[in-house]
Amino acid sequence: MINLLPPELSQGYKYARLNVALRKWALALFIVLLGVGVLGTYGVIIIHRSDVSYTQQNANIQADLNKQNFTGVKDQVQTISNSLKLSAKVLSSEVLFSKLLTQIGSVMPNGAVLTGLTINQVKGGLDLAVGSTNYTTATQVQVNLTDPANKIFSKVDIVSIQCNNTNTGGYPCQAQLRALFNTNNQFLFINQGNK
Repeated sequence: MINLLPPELSQGYKYARLNVALRKWALALFIVLLGVGVLGTYGVIIIHRSDVSYTQQNANIQADLNKQNFTGVKDQVQTISNSLKLSAKVLSSEVLFSKLLTQIGSVMPNGAVLTGLTINQVKGGLDLAVGSTNYTTATQVQVNLTDPANKIFSKVDIVSIQCNNTNTGGYPCQAQLRALFNTNNQFLFINQGNK
């Protein structure tokens, strides 16, 4: 086909077609940018709503925990845990307390009573609290417990003896003793001498 149009007019048509194509691409780009903007705005709104929702849920959960006395329950669990630890400690010491208390009671002199018994950190040892009528009776407890014929302790040390004029149940003197079991005695589940 022969183009009989003057060159200026032919070039004008060519640029007109290019302008129409560029207008279409510009419109398409504008629509895409508008879509991206709408999606971005929608995403920000959804994230903000989720944040508000999760904040409200956390506040509700915290209020429920406060209603259920979480701190009180936690303290009770800690108390039970401490009791279990004490039980495990007593069992790990492998002491037959029923026999031990009977034997200790039989060697107590007149005027002295066992007021407390504590398992100390030393393996095979006990801390004893004794009430007595006087200082001499408190020291006699230490002598009787150390006596090899009693087969209870290999060593008993006096930690302290305090005598007050105030009458505390008929026993004004309070003695604290630390004792180590005899290596061959009948008061342990497993005899230490045979380990």
